[in-house]
Amino acid sequence: MATKFAEPMTIGGQAVRRGESRDIALEVSQTSLGVPINLLVRVVRARKVGPVLFVCGAVHGDELNGTAVIRDLMLRDLRLARGTLILVPVLNVFGFDRHTRYLPDRRDLNRCFPGHPGGNMAFRLAHAFYEQVIKRSDYGIDLHTATQGRINFPHVRGDLADSGVGKLARCFGCQLLLDRKGHQMSVRQVATESGCSAINFEAGEALRISRPDVELGVRGVLNALSGLRMIESKPILALPTIVVRESVWARAHAGGLLRFSVRPGDIVEQGAHLASCDSFFRSAGPPVRAPVGGIVLGMGTLPVVRPGAPVCHIGIPDVPVGELVARLRKDRVVRRASGPRPRVRSGPPPPMRESLRPSPTVERPNPLRTTAKGSKKG
Repeated sequence: MATKFAEPMTIGGQAVRRGESRDIALEVSQTSLGVPINLLVRVVRARKVGPVLFVCGAVHGDELNGTAVIRDLMLRDLRLARGTLILVPVLNVFGFDRHTRYLPDRRDLNRCFPGHPGGNMAFRLAHAFYEQVIKRSDYGIDLHTATQGRINFPHVRGDLADSGVGKLARCFGCQLLLDRKGHQMSVRQVATESGCSAINFEAGEALRISRPDVELGVRGVLNALSGLRMIESKPILALPTIVVRESVWARAHAGGLLRFSVRPGDIVEQGAHLASCDSFFRSAGPPVRAPVGGIVLGMGTLPVVRPGAPVCHIGIPDVPVGELVARLRKDRVVRRASGPRPRVRSGPPPPMRESLRPSPTVERPNPLRTTAKGSKKG
């Protein structure tokens, strides 16, 4: 296949020839003292021509799972059969150093692509990554978590109408696919529109490293390399794949202390009890119920809320909930559980549930739990 660059590949002025691996410090800015600020980039090239895949983490500086995924990949002795792998563990070096989502000027780097060499700090950083990495790549994986105060169930996001995105998303091997375009100035969307088919992997929460989520991310990247025939190994896929094309947030109706009845990955029917908002003057406040049937893609994690606060992010699958449950049961990925849950301190035991439960150690990893309509805790 034709490459997007002249041989040898050059990033930050350093040449990387076929069959070589090189760690590169790509200067993207300076401190106020004039000291260079660098992106750390590892380039791994096979001797044989093939696709170029980039994997980046910490576009938001407080989202650490992606950085841990890439570090684990760097510690492996990856031998590519063909193509090139570009690893960037920390893209937002400013936010990462300050444990914050944004750059020092409060700009969101994932709203600044493709950037501009004469723009502000964020635009200059975005431009450097776009010119040096995205424009040289055929595929891209951008690793994320939820923002602070929320948690995401592991899923892949991408515009499945793009054939390259669809191929990469399914190669990744995550059970949940959210079919959606990215923000027009995000890494994923700008890369895809530039001819580099890109996806997001979302898992976990900010300022934490979750080993199960990291292991899923590592497995997904290795699956992608296998699916693109860049390494010689068989992928480990989570079946069946569930496609979500729409989603809605269930929100709190009153202020107070939040008590959840569900977890990320739960499958809920319309009207199912999701949480209670309890005030200091009443034991049980107005319940938060599922506005639609679907899968809990994400949740808030703050225990104190105001009216209108986001509580649960419900993804609407491409098949009815009942059909989805029946299909998953048929495929023997169901785990049933009953009895009180440790996180619920009062109220009757919950009904039998089914939910998606990812595990990176087995081939069919995601059992399922459902929440019946109208079930309630507290």
